[in-house]
Amino acid sequence: MEQHIYSVSELNGLVKAVLEGMPELNGVYVRGEISNYKLYPSGHHYFTLKDGEGAIRCVMFKGQALRLRFRPENGMKVIAMGRVGVYPRDGAYQLYCDALSPDGVGDLHAAFEQLKEKLWKEGLFSGAHKKPLPAYPQTIAIITSPAGAAVHDMIRILRRRYPLAAVKLLPVRVQGAEAPPEIVGALRYANRHRVADLIITGRGGGSIEDLWAFNDERVARAIYDSEIPVISAVGHEPDVTIADFVADARAATPSHAAEMAVPDQMELRERLQGLASQLARGQGKRLELLRRRLDELGRKRVLTDPLAPVQDKRLGLDHVQKELCHAALARLAAPRKGLAALAASLDALSPLKVLGRGFALVTDGEGRTLRQADEKLVGSRVAAKLARGVLLCRVEEVRKEEAE
Repeated sequence: MEQHIYSVSELNGLVKAVLEGMPELNGVYVRGEISNYKLYPSGHHYFTLKDGEGAIRCVMFKGQALRLRFRPENGMKVIAMGRVGVYPRDGAYQLYCDALSPDGVGDLHAAFEQLKEKLWKEGLFSGAHKKPLPAYPQTIAIITSPAGAAVHDMIRILRRRYPLAAVKLLPVRVQGAEAPPEIVGALRYANRHRVADLIITGRGGGSIEDLWAFNDERVARAIYDSEIPVISAVGHEPDVTIADFVADARAATPSHAAEMAVPDQMELRERLQGLASQLARGQGKRLELLRRRLDELGRKRVLTDPLAPVQDKRLGLDHVQKELCHAALARLAAPRKGLAALAASLDALSPLKVLGRGFALVTDGEGRTLRQADEKLVGSRVAAKLARGVLLCRVEEVRKEEAE
């Protein structure tokens, strides 16, 4: 059997397929120190992860790099998560990074990235699932701790911006092992009893451990299952939790969530005043146009001289009557001319016209017209009709002559 000889590109492709087909090398976590870090204009990050005994080339493409919350630097110890593959052009295997975090955050960050990847693949972060926020909510439910400063800030802003909305507080713990079940229970209660048409859930800032209740898978799924739109308001601007990805809208802070939830009454008043002014101007223009139209109608002849249209119709009727008479006469004239021509033609063909030129019409005793001489007629009586009168004759002799 002949030994197959691979080309370089074939061999690289084979190694690439083998590595990418190994589940152990997909979603792998690698700890190391960054070196040879380069950020290209394309937005891709290239670097090497190394430890005391080895090194591996790494690449993080722009789409994944946009989710970084820190800037990688040479010498920084990190934990990279990604898949191992081969770049066929040079045959070197490398780590394609999907996530990167500073080392020292510990298992919480790894768990965060694992859960985020899992829920993302399930579609919980999809924009197609996110519900629009009501423009003018009637009731807002706030799921947070009643003891924190965040809830007082939200209530104050809501009352100032839009006092028409009722605010209901569903108190829960937002930190500790008991927090996730309480948050889930409040979300389900709000949906079961339809206590509001908008939900705000969150808390003030803190460490990753303080915010961990909103990285819980149970809370994420409860937010996803909520039929009422949910605004996630956890921590400060840089803080990002799983709840932020799943919620219908993310607010940078609890105060920002209150501003997102309702319109500003001052802006609404200005808008209503503007609309009222626009409506008044529009109605004024419309009334002016109607006045002009009324004045024009008042000057119409039909109003100044009501019988004028009747007179016009009478004149029009007389004109139509004359036209009909002329048309009828014209229509009868042509048949009359044709009838006269036919009568003249018929008269010209009449036998009486022939008789008027000296000819006679000869018939036998039975009234049959004689067209030629016949010996049988000798001695019989015949009638010769002239132009005027008839001659009764007896045939004495028959002479046969050739026609000229």
